[in-house]
Amino acid sequence: MKRLLLLLSAILVFLGGYSLWTTMAGLNERITDRFAGQRWELPARIFARPLELYTGKELNPDQLLQELALLHYSKTEQLNTPGSFSVDGSRFTIFVREFQFSDGRRNEAVIELAITDNNRISSLTDRQTGRPLSLFRLEPLHIASIYPGGNEDRLFIRLQDTPELLIKTLLLTEDKSFYHHIGIRPLSIFRALLANLKAGKTVQGGSTLTQQLVKNFFLSSEQTLQRKINEALMALLLEYHYTKDEILESYLNEIYLGQDGKRAIHGFGMASRFYFGRNINELSPDQIALLVGIAKGASHYNPRKHPERAKERRNLIITGMGREGLLSQDEAVRLQKQGLGVSSDAPSGNTRYPAFIQLVRRQLKRDYREKDLQSEGLSIFTTFDPIIQQQAEKGLQQVLSALEGERKMAPDTLQGAIVVCSVDQGEVLAVVGDRFSQQAGFNRALDMKRPVGSVIKPAIYLTALSQPDRYNLLTTLYDIPLKIRVPGKDWQPENYDKKFHGPIPLQQALVRSLNVATVQLGMDLGLDAVLETLINLGAAKPQQIKPFPSLLLGAVELPPIDVLQMYQTIAAGGYKTPLRAILAVSDLQHRLLQRYPLTVDQAAEPGAVFCLTSALQEVTVSGSGWSLQKLLPEELTVAGKTGTTDNLRDSWFAGFSGSHVAVAWIGRDDNKSTGLTGATGALRVWAATMGSIATMPLQPQAPDDIVFYLADIRAGKIFNDACDRGKAVPFIRDGILPPVISCSAPRQGPQPARSPQRQEQTPPRVNNFGRTLQQGIDQFLRIFQ
Repeated sequence: MKRLLLLLSAILVFLGGYSLWTTMAGLNERITDRFAGQRWELPARIFARPLELYTGKELNPDQLLQELALLHYSKTEQLNTPGSFSVDGSRFTIFVREFQFSDGRRNEAVIELAITDNNRISSLTDRQTGRPLSLFRLEPLHIASIYPGGNEDRLFIRLQDTPELLIKTLLLTEDKSFYHHIGIRPLSIFRALLANLKAGKTVQGGSTLTQQLVKNFFLSSEQTLQRKINEALMALLLEYHYTKDEILESYLNEIYLGQDGKRAIHGFGMASRFYFGRNINELSPDQIALLVGIAKGASHYNPRKHPERAKERRNLIITGMGREGLLSQDEAVRLQKQGLGVSSDAPSGNTRYPAFIQLVRRQLKRDYREKDLQSEGLSIFTTFDPIIQQQAEKGLQQVLSALEGERKMAPDTLQGAIVVCSVDQGEVLAVVGDRFSQQAGFNRALDMKRPVGSVIKPAIYLTALSQPDRYNLLTTLYDIPLKIRVPGKDWQPENYDKKFHGPIPLQQALVRSLNVATVQLGMDLGLDAVLETLINLGAAKPQQIKPFPSLLLGAVELPPIDVLQMYQTIAAGGYKTPLRAILAVSDLQHRLLQRYPLTVDQAAEPGAVFCLTSALQEVTVSGSGWSLQKLLPEELTVAGKTGTTDNLRDSWFAGFSGSHVAVAWIGRDDNKSTGLTGATGALRVWAATMGSIATMPLQPQAPDDIVFYLADIRAGKIFNDACDRGKAVPFIRDGILPPVISCSAPRQGPQPARSPQRQEQTPPRVNNFGRTLQQGIDQFLRIFQ
C-alpha cells in the first residue's frame, strides 16, 4: 500500500511538472510571438500641409492666429514650453515644437516674425541666433487617422523621448521597485491576498508594472486564480526575455487611458493629445500627475465625467511627488490648487474633414493595402490647407443660408460643394462635399454626377482657337435658329433669354454664354474634336462621354473634382497636372516610402489657351460673371464661367485667379429646381471663398506666338495702323485675322468671316501694355511730318 501511494505521488508530481512545463511553454510562445514582431497595430496619421513662413509672404494675422489655434498653441507671456506663443502688436514670437517631416527632422525653436499693415511678413528671425530665416515651416495639422479593426488609437513614443518626470512619477505610483524585481513581488502578492481574503473582495493589488503589461497585452480582467497564476508566470517570462527599458516602453504605449465612442485611447502619447491637446513633452507636472492617476482606472478617474474624483487622485500623486523630491513642497501645494486643465470636449477620432480624407484614401489605395494603412504607423503628408478649407466651408454655409432666406426656402433645402486646388502644382487644397462639412456621408465634390451646363463651353471654344487658320476671338458666329436631327426627333437649342442675336464675334458668344452660337460652333468643329479636347483637359476619360450634340451645352454629368481638373489645365496655360492630394508617405521609423512628384503633360497649345483665358477674364467683367466685380477685392482679377442646367436645377461656377482654381456647385438632392442660375448661386459661393483667401491676381503671360491688335470687338474687326483706339485683343501669329477697318469707318456689327488668309493691309500690333514699339515709332514720325 505504501509503495502504491509513493507511485501515485510520483505520478502526480510528474503530471504536475509536465502540466507546468507545457503551460510555461505555451505562455512563452505567446510572449515571444507578440514581442518578436510588431507589438501594436498603429494607425496611419494624415497631416495637412505645413504653413510656410518667409519674408514677403502674404499672411493675415488673424489667419496665423487661426493656424496656431488649430495646432493647439497657447498664448502666454512667458515662452517656457514648445506649443506656446506671444503677440506684441504685429510681432509674433512662437516656441515651435519639434516635428519629423518627410524630408527630415526639425528641432524645437523660437522664431520671431513681424507682419505689416498690408498683411505681409516683413521679418522672420531665429530668436536664439538672431539670424534671419529664409524659410520656416510650422508643423502640419494632424487631420485624420486610419484606425485598425479594434479601433485602438495610440501615438507611439520612445522611452528616450518620454519626459523623465513622467517616468519617475509612474514608477513612484505604480511600481517603485520596477528596476529591481524579477517581474513579480511575492511579498506584495501575499499581502494583497491576505487583505482581499479579510475584506471578502478585491481591495488591494499586488501587481507589478510588468504584470499590468501582461494583463493588458494577453489576458482578460477577470479575477480568477488561474488568470493570476498565468499573469505571474508570463511576467517572469517577459522579464527573462526582454530588458527593463523594453518592458517600460511597451507599458507606456500599451496602457489603456480612455475611451472616445468606439475609439480606445492607449498609451501616454495619445492620452496627452486626448486630454490636453498637447504633445507629451509639453505637459506640466500637474498634467503628468493626472495622466498617471488615470492609469489606475481610466473610466473611474475620467476627468471629464468625474472631475472631483480625478482631482483627488491627481493631488494624491502630487503629494507623493513632493514627498519624494520630484517637486518642491511649495510647488506641490501650488499645483494641487490648479484646475485639471483638461479640454472641455474630447477631440473626436473622427476627422473634421471627411470629404478631403475620402480623396486621400482613394489615392492611397493605388499603392497601399488597407491592412498596412491600419497597422504600420505610416505618416501621410498631404496638400490640405486648413485655412482655405475653413473659408470654403464658411462661404458655402453662409451663402446657402442667405439664398434660402432671400428666396423664402425652408432651411437646409439647398446643398452644395466646392473644391479648390493650386494652379501650378495641381495640389488639392480644400474639399467641401456637404453644407454640413463635418458630416461623413455622400461626398458631392467627388461622387455627385450632375449636368455641368455652360461650364463645359470653354472646351468648345478652345477646340476652335486651337485651329488658328480657321478661328480667332473675333471670328463671326451665327446665333440664329438651328435645328439638328438626332435619333427620333429634331433638337432645337435655345438661349437662356429665348432670343437670337444674329452674327456675333466668337469672344462675345462665350462672354454672353449664347447657347445657339456655341452649338453652331461645336457642330462645325465636330463632336469628336470637342470630345478629344475634354479628354485632354482631364474633364473626362475615354468612353465616359458619348458624342451627342447636347454635350455642347453641358448635358454631360461630371463631379466637381473632374471640372476642377479641366479648369486647372486651362489656368496652367494648357499644361495638365493630375490633381493630387498626397505629397509623401513615411514609415514608423521616419523613412521615406514614397514621394508623389509633380507630373505635367501638355494638353493644349499655350497660345490658344491664352486667347481663351482672355475671353474668360472678360466673362467676369462684362459677361455672365460680371457680379464678381462687386463681390471680390478690387485688385483681384480672375477668369471663369457660369453654368446653369435645365429648369435651374444646377448652379455652377468654375474659375481661377493667378494661383488658385475653384469649382462651386449648388443644387438640391431631390433634383428639383433651385431657381438659381450659375451667376445668382454658385458664383456667390466661389466669390466668398476666393475673396477671403490669400490668392494672386490673374496676370497671364503671353506666349511667344501671341500678337495683339487693337480691335472694335462689337464689330468683330481690327483697326488699321492709322488708328489709336480700340481694345487690345490677342491673336496667334500667322493665323487668320478679322477684317480691317479704318478709324473713320462707321461702327457696325460683325460681318461674315473671310477665307482663312492674311489681310493685305497690316493692322497695328500692340504689346501687353497696348502697343508695340513699332506703333510708337509710327506715331512719333507722324507728329513731326
